[in-house]
Amino acid sequence: MKSTDITIRDVSVSFEDYRYRTPIKFGGVALDRVTILNVWMEVETASGKVGKGFGSMPLGNVWAWPTRALTYDQTLTAMQTFAGTTAGLYSGCKLSGHPIDITHAIEPDLLTATVLNLSEPMPALAKLVVGSAFDAALHDAYGKLHGLNCYHTYGPDFLEHDLGHYLGKEFAGDRLHNYITPEPKARMPLYHLVGALDPMTPADVGKPVGDGLPEHLGEWIQRDGLTHLKIKLNGDDIAWDVERVVTVNGIAEAVQQKRSVTQWWYSLDFNERCQNVEYLLEFLRRLKDRTPAGYDRVQYVEQPTARDLKANPANRMHEAAKLKPVVIDESLLDLESLLMSREMGYTGVAFKACKGQTQTLLLAAAAQKFGLFRCVQDLTCVGASLIQSASIAAHIPGIAAIESNGRQYCPSANAEWDKRFPGVFTITDGTMNTALLNGPGIGAV
Repeated sequence: MKSTDITIRDVSVSFEDYRYRTPIKFGGVALDRVTILNVWMEVETASGKVGKGFGSMPLGNVWAWPTRALTYDQTLTAMQTFAGTTAGLYSGCKLSGHPIDITHAIEPDLLTATVLNLSEPMPALAKLVVGSAFDAALHDAYGKLHGLNCYHTYGPDFLEHDLGHYLGKEFAGDRLHNYITPEPKARMPLYHLVGALDPMTPADVGKPVGDGLPEHLGEWIQRDGLTHLKIKLNGDDIAWDVERVVTVNGIAEAVQQKRSVTQWWYSLDFNERCQNVEYLLEFLRRLKDRTPAGYDRVQYVEQPTARDLKANPANRMHEAAKLKPVVIDESLLDLESLLMSREMGYTGVAFKACKGQTQTLLLAAAAQKFGLFRCVQDLTCVGASLIQSASIAAHIPGIAAIESNGRQYCPSANAEWDKRFPGVFTITDGTMNTALLNGPGIGAV
């Protein structure tokens, strides 16, 4: 045991509900609300020193648990119930150690725990989303107890084991702190979401929101100085998908010309709705024919086909990945899924805070060792969850930009945070002020 090791003393949870400013579409479902899971955790060292931490995460049930057998309210209620189960797992854990050791020990039980009286089992991804708030609170409490930002606590002075202990013998001798930076990047570009329901032009604005925020894409680019746009696509209507990117590119070109900006980027998100890789290949071919400049601006493609890699072995990405990096998102659950994605031709990984601080940092080390393209994506994170997500992006080498959708769709949940973190929740020059993300714990103080 190290003198810095902790045990968990107390865990409590609460929920907050917010309405979205405008709807956002996930996998064909229009969503206008979100429930936030908040977790408080108290930890103690063997010498009696106590630390208190906080973690938060949107439950994201539509994204984490796509189903036709259950309603929105049923999956949300199940995930809220599972939060109680998870609280029991953490509060009942008697292990003394580093947060990574504690969560690494708890996660197998988390993934096998069940919620009764459901017509289908809760997916592993939904369980990870719930668990992520507890893991965040644990890392936060640990950092605050030691008076350090959590990214200063992943070296051998605090973390006993090497990566081989968590990831297998291929990583024996590797240490986690060598795959992260102790200080955040000072500024990072922000990826703005262009949702499938979002107005592109003034003519598309049927009923203005009227809250002072931009009403259409051109206004967002101009106001926030955007240089990175994430474009949501349908994946089942190739003509619409191509036209959508062509439209976005045309609007961006017009606004960026006025701003004297010559370089900007797109990511393409099909939300795993492409039936096969041939759809993606044909889409890229048509896009290049229609707008070569727009095609060149595509930085990467997110999870084009079904998330269950084992059930869809024919969806191999080798040919598509020769054209653009293709990253897994929903598929990434553990090291096994990361290794399988490599075999299937994926060349990149999308990390999310909603899968847990512990898992994200361990798999980010693996992705770097394997030379994979890396990005960090959002779950429309707000408040403390955005601080955590942005900090991950700012501390993992090779991350090009930060995704932040909460300022578009749920600004009311960010209101109390905005003044405390200038340049994090309100963007003016296309970049986020990540230098601020260096407070104790996960930095959301």
